[in-house]
Amino acid sequence: MTTAAHRNARAARAAGPPGATALTPDRSAETRRTGLLLLAGGLIGALASGILAYDRIRTLEDPLFTPGCDINAVLSCGDVMTSWQSHLLGPPNALLGLAAFAALAGLGLAVAAGARLPRRLWQGLWTALAAGFALTLWLIGQCLYVIGALCPWCTAVWAVMIPLFWYVTRHLARPGSPLRALPHWLVPAALYLAVAALVVTRFGTGLL
Repeated sequence: MTTAAHRNARAARAAGPPGATALTPDRSAETRRTGLLLLAGGLIGALASGILAYDRIRTLEDPLFTPGCDINAVLSCGDVMTSWQSHLLGPPNALLGLAAFAALAGLGLAVAAGARLPRRLWQGLWTALAAGFALTLWLIGQCLYVIGALCPWCTAVWAVMIPLFWYVTRHLARPGSPLRALPHWLVPAALYLAVAALVVTRFGTGLL
């Protein structure tokens, strides 16, 4: 067998059987960066959700308990946590977020380590992030114009959902897509500025 044939045989063994869906190494720099983003966003989201879940449990145990993020009349986790919007699906949003972000961090770690995910799994991840992003936009509106208060830890979750959804969307876009033609930072920056403008317009000096 020639040297070239030996190399081809080794490559075939490394690739595994045809049609295999197991995770295989992916050396794409962009995929690695996306994995690191998923890992970082998942950890930040899990931390914020975990603190919210802890505070919510404490308020149920002791009605006089005051969360540490109750700063003033506007920055008030307590007002947000006790609203019906905070348990839209039944269980507290914080508990659902804790589980979801922890799973996201695990997936991000695998991708950052070089795992190659089947496209269907990426599409499922995008669907979940799209739902989370839509829920985030709805919760922003509820906090600003219905509840009339902001939860600092909730805003941390909002802050990570924006880049998570955008960069996974951009990662899945095909080459030549208009999404890839845009500067990668433009959409997250525009959304951050829009949310900040809405918050300042709504609450003004009440934030201080």
